Amino acid sequence: MASHLKIFATTVYKFNPPNFSLLSKTSQILSLNKPKSLSSSSFSLLSSSSPSFFARSLVTSTMDDILADSTMDAVQRRLMFEDECILVDETDNVIGHDTKYNCHLMENINAGKALHRAFSVFLFNSKYELLLQQRSSTKVTFPLVWTNTCCSHPLYRESELIPEDVLGVRNAAQRKLLDELGIPAEDVPVDQFTPLGRMLYKAPSDGKWGEHELDYLLFIVKDVSMTPNPDEVADAKYVSREDLKEICRKADAGEEGVKLSPWFRLVVDNFLYNWWDHVEKGTIKEAADMLTIHRLLD
Repeated sequence: MASHLKIFATTVYKFNPPNFSLLSKTSQILSLNKPKSLSSSSFSLLSSSSPSFFARSLVTSTMDDILADSTMDAVQRRLMFEDECILVDETDNVIGHDTKYNCHLMENINAGKALHRAFSVFLFNSKYELLLQQRSSTKVTFPLVWTNTCCSHPLYRESELIPEDVLGVRNAAQRKLLDELGIPAEDVPVDQFTPLGRMLYKAPSDGKWGEHELDYLLFIVKDVSMTPNPDEVADAKYVSREDLKEICRKADAGEEGVKLSPWFRLVVDNFLYNWWDHVEKGTIKEAADMLTIHRLLD
């Protein structure tokens, strides 16, 4: 375990998804059409129930800002602008939503307006090797870093807000495994993901972008077929424990340009090898703790 990390625990006994019966007529941001994933009755800024919500969901960017950003290709621009992340407080209560673009701006992160839900999938094959991916060079945050199998966000849509048995997050994980790695949904049934825990962390990517996430950690053991999407993934490979330790050593030493995502490194340093033991023993459900939110902060 990395000695410099401070670990605190917050116990949460229930989730509070947004009340879809509380609708607002304010159904557009930046005069955009509502996302296709939300029904007309669900697309809402929730202003009726939360006066402070507008302060957290004010759009700080414009379409011109996004289109003028030369760091983004067309695919990343679309995803950053159209995808709506789920804003939460530090005890994982849903308080609103905002674009992926706004949720990853350091100015919003530093202002405390960007904490959102995320998930990290750790997929093992039948030889108990872990599938890693290297993020595409076109990624806005943390391009070309190595990380766990799939890292993304449940979106502000009804299917990915379902709190029971973390179903919304598991639905999102299945969706993104297909989007990023081309893994068919039938290869990764949602009921075979094991949610092991949640962690809260913050990490800058560069001067403009960063992450501030409440991250759900999902494990699954499946042999899968995959066709990585080059817009999302530069490389992918299975690794053993020893392989991963060597990758971490190279990252620490700055060798061969190897870099790891900060969230993946937090999981490696605090949980992964113990959980890997449970994977090999078939006792992974015994390691689950979904009541505690681990605050992993420098």
